[in-house]
Amino acid sequence: MKNADWRNTMENRPITSEKEWYLAHVNERIPRSRVLLSCVKAFVVGGLICCLGQLIRDAGFAWFGFGSDALSAWTAIVLVFLGALFTGLGVYDKLGAFAGAGSIVPITGFANSIVSPAMEYKPEGFVMGVGAKLFSIAGPVLVYGVCSSVAVGLISLLWAG
Repeated sequence: MKNADWRNTMENRPITSEKEWYLAHVNERIPRSRVLLSCVKAFVVGGLICCLGQLIRDAGFAWFGFGSDALSAWTAIVLVFLGALFTGLGVYDKLGAFAGAGSIVPITGFANSIVSPAMEYKPEGFVMGVGAKLFSIAGPVLVYGVCSSVAVGLISLLWAG
């Protein structure tokens, strides 16, 4: 073995084979898992987005006196608008890098998945760029969501009789 002295100092014990050296080398350089920290960040950011949604809902009731159905639409519209706005300003990408799934799961993540491809493909033109690629991320989710809801509805209809 070449550089046997250098290899032996990695764990302050003699390394007897190339395989042991390789495993010690890999274990030294492998990034440590930060699953717990990532989960906490996702939970906090997702929770804050949901709290913002509740605040928007309460404001719609207090300011405009919306009923239950109108409040749901009001909240969804405002959250999608804010998600699209912050994606356009580049803020939502930074939030997504920090929070991971916490920023993707709420409805604002849907707005981000629509606006991001539109911004990316805008140089290719409005028809072949924006129009063709607009639903490249959200499209499959919508298709599977609609198909799943139809399947569940049919099963429920057959089951309930």
